[in-house]
Amino acid sequence: MWKLLSSPFRYPKIIDVNNNSEALRNTKKQRAKQTGATIKRIWSDLAVYKFVFVMVLIMVLISTTLALLGPYLIGKAIDSYIVTKQLDGLKNLLLGLVVVYVLYSLTLWLQNYWMIGIAQKTVYSMRSQLFRHFHKLPLSYFDKRQQGELMSRITNDIENVSSTLNSSVIQVFSSTLMLIGTIVVMVWLSPLLAFVTLFIIPAMFFGMKWITKRTGKLFKEQQKNLGSLNGYIQETISGQRIIKTFSQEKKVIRDFMEKNEQLKLSGFWSQTYSGLIPKLMNVLNNLSFAVIAGVGGILALKGSISIGVIVVFIEYSRQFTRPLNDLANQFNTLLSAVAGAERVFEVLDTQEESWDEGSRKELKSVKGEVEFRSVSFSYEKEAHTVKDLTFHVKPGSTVALVGPTGAGKTTVLHLLSRFYDCDRGSILLDGRDVNLYKRESVRRHMAFVLQDSFLFHGTIMENIRYGRLNASDHEVMEAARLANAHSFIMKLPKGYDTVLRQEGAGISQGQKQLLSIARAILADPSILILDEATSSIDTITELKIQEALQRLMKNRTSFVIAHRLNTIQNADLILVLHEGRIVERGSHEELLRKKGFYFDLYRSGRERDQ
Repeated sequence: MWKLLSSPFRYPKIIDVNNNSEALRNTKKQRAKQTGATIKRIWSDLAVYKFVFVMVLIMVLISTTLALLGPYLIGKAIDSYIVTKQLDGLKNLLLGLVVVYVLYSLTLWLQNYWMIGIAQKTVYSMRSQLFRHFHKLPLSYFDKRQQGELMSRITNDIENVSSTLNSSVIQVFSSTLMLIGTIVVMVWLSPLLAFVTLFIIPAMFFGMKWITKRTGKLFKEQQKNLGSLNGYIQETISGQRIIKTFSQEKKVIRDFMEKNEQLKLSGFWSQTYSGLIPKLMNVLNNLSFAVIAGVGGILALKGSISIGVIVVFIEYSRQFTRPLNDLANQFNTLLSAVAGAERVFEVLDTQEESWDEGSRKELKSVKGEVEFRSVSFSYEKEAHTVKDLTFHVKPGSTVALVGPTGAGKTTVLHLLSRFYDCDRGSILLDGRDVNLYKRESVRRHMAFVLQDSFLFHGTIMENIRYGRLNASDHEVMEAARLANAHSFIMKLPKGYDTVLRQEGAGISQGQKQLLSIARAILADPSILILDEATSSIDTITELKIQEALQRLMKNRTSFVIAHRLNTIQNADLILVLHEGRIVERGSHEELLRKKGFYFDLYRSGRERDQ
């Protein structure tokens, strides 16, 4: 316990809520504004099902009325039938009580049934929107964020919203109506006793305000830490091979423990503060009971009220504090849901990749002529990755991009495929600026074979067909034959119906690459992009891949990135990049005769291979 209290987690900031600095006031205003906007946005999603929602509210109104009627009938039974010993009247009233509580249970069931349906449909819509939006975001968005953290938003955060909508919305309405109804009936029965009972409201109000002031940011911190932990777990599970290769298990466990400690502490303090609310309510509830019993007894002795009224007041006092308790608890739950919803809406509000493409055209066909005119680009401001690139590629030509790591080779291909747009200059495709066309239609005429071949969980047939979804089985198999993949596929237990585990686990890197080439062949692109397609492959498999790539590149404009320069000797044009600039260009023989930067790269590569 002492360790928790002495932890460096932001405990001093939590208790320092009376800081009156201008910065803190502005932060609070901004947070309140953001929270209000988030609640309003969730409410607008619920309003889509307004007819059913109105029916829920009607059921809440009926159930609240019945809940208020029950204690009144009990008081009536005491004063009118038990004290006077009228058994027949008591039987009829008890039958009425049974009917009231049966109807009360039925209305509770209906309102919960309908509200759960509304909540699940709303959350289903949010999750669908978020998943669709993920696939419309630019590549740069994913480059800057952990996969696990994004996964946490579509799972944990939305599930948090779901569990809150299932119960909290009804609870808030029901508790509010119950609170108002109880006060009205109590004042009607005995204004003096009602006034004495309601004296606890200020204590409840200030106690709840003190607690909820601290829990809001703690729940947000908890959701943030949960997302960070999920991201780290996903990253370390994916990188197990590297972790074990470099014997970094202790470091990974240590880092995990730090993140887990942060989550534990934020969860501890958020639950500790929110847990104070029911304790406070129980104390005030018992105090209220004592006051009613004492004052009511005195009034009864004086003949001001009856025994039945005291019994009704005791029951109503419980009903009075219960909705206050429920409202306080639901307020904390709502804060937690709002924190999750804010993280979801943050993604949904991120600009889509195609936000500026309203007037762009569809690219119908591509010959493959590519031209870069004075193209410059930077991932970060004032840190150019490529500078003033100018070159021209004829249709059907093969262009090789070579240079040291960080020279900008992959960036050139990102710009061509419009994963990023250039800062200055222009990129022409068949003589027209590539920015005139929609990104999706540009990429439709391109195929990529990358260093890390990504395969989805599914059959080999499905993974190859990913290149063209309407391809027949025969076309898929023909593409596999051209890629030199058919023979190894047929040796698998179920051939093309063999199910690959996630990311193609279970087959070799070379086999993954052959399947990627088959997928590219099936896509039948006009422009082919090969990014280190033969790296980390054994010699025999490399020969198969090279043969498959030659078939794939035939009559297509091809861009090839390769560190092993012996694989690009037949390229029509070799562009040598260094620090984002083209320092040399020409064929393999021409560049060797110059004995410049390319010559040094080639010679050092041959020495390394030897």
